Amino acid sequence: MTASEAVRADEAPAPEGAEPRRGPAPSPDAPSPDALSPKALSPRAPRPVTRVLTPVLVLALVGLCLVSASVGAYHIPLGDLLASLAHKVGVGGHALDRVGESVLWNVRLPRVVLALLVGASLGCAGALMQGVFGNPLAEPGVIGISSGAAVGAVASIALGITFLGTWTVSVFAFVAGLATVLLVYTLSRAGGRTEVVTLILTGIAVNAFAGALIGLFVFFADNAQVSQITFWQLGSLAQATWPKVLAVLPCALLGLAVAPLHARKLDLLALGERPARHLGVDVERLRLVLVLVVALLTAAAVAVSGIISFVGLLVPHLLRMAAGPGHRFLVPASALGGGLVLVGADLAARTVAAPAELPLGVLTALFGSPFFFWLLRRTRRKQGGWA
Repeated sequence: MTASEAVRADEAPAPEGAEPRRGPAPSPDAPSPDALSPKALSPRAPRPVTRVLTPVLVLALVGLCLVSASVGAYHIPLGDLLASLAHKVGVGGHALDRVGESVLWNVRLPRVVLALLVGASLGCAGALMQGVFGNPLAEPGVIGISSGAAVGAVASIALGITFLGTWTVSVFAFVAGLATVLLVYTLSRAGGRTEVVTLILTGIAVNAFAGALIGLFVFFADNAQVSQITFWQLGSLAQATWPKVLAVLPCALLGLAVAPLHARKLDLLALGERPARHLGVDVERLRLVLVLVVALLTAAAVAVSGIISFVGLLVPHLLRMAAGPGHRFLVPASALGGGLVLVGADLAARTVAAPAELPLGVLTALFGSPFFFWLLRRTRRKQGGWA
């Protein structure tokens, strides 16, 4: 029996006179029944760990943003930085000299804000994907968003398309990422339903097809275009500007605002599709909405930063290990954690090998890959093997 047949058989009603079926096994990370009780689900009953972790994440993020805006080739003392911020919002302080003001407001702050938005989007998208698929190893790339966006960006570079000026690559990446997700979802839908197994397998096939298209575009590109394609695929925030921040901001805010609204349904979905339906969750509608939210967040992030891997995979999993699987905390905390990780990674990327700058995507993969391997080993040991 194939995986798809197993899923359909599990959803079929039990024959008359037969012992009632128990339904699909809940996810290993599913919250306990006590955690889903009305009292536990009440917004007035946060766990002690989350009460501590939330302000820690917020304070760490604010502190790291200030440090990142201060440190660099042109050092801006923290006191002057705060004075310039206060002067800008009209609550005292003073302006810096012309060079300092230009570095802070035209170079550093757009980059810090963009890192914050991209990291928050990727972290939140990762938490949603892991909730939708019921698998802590899922990430947005599973359904082809990143590779689809890469196809759009590489195609615009290799074909020399420039009718949108400096926005051409970003717009093509965003549109191609969204189109890829819609394609994967349409191909995996049958009989008014979308099975997780089919969705994942379709994503794998589309990822392979996207990889072939990228290879084809690279083959026909000249040397300058190959260099541009390579640089984009490595991921970087070096071209951050306020217009790019404003381009990502609506998608990021919309996705980050909608995602927490579905946290309780994700908790119920973690019990299994059949129990979730019995508890009133429209699983198919929930899955469609969240896949679109993930596509919006990820496509917008990848369009301005290139491919940055492992943030959406590792941040939600680390927070789940620290505070449990409840999505009311996990979804917003993953956004905070993603922003924290990417602001820190970007600071490291431009200071570790100064005056050169390391590719951001390379840096996150360099530290994320060993952790992912440890995660696989830990999960395998915890479950007693994959079979």
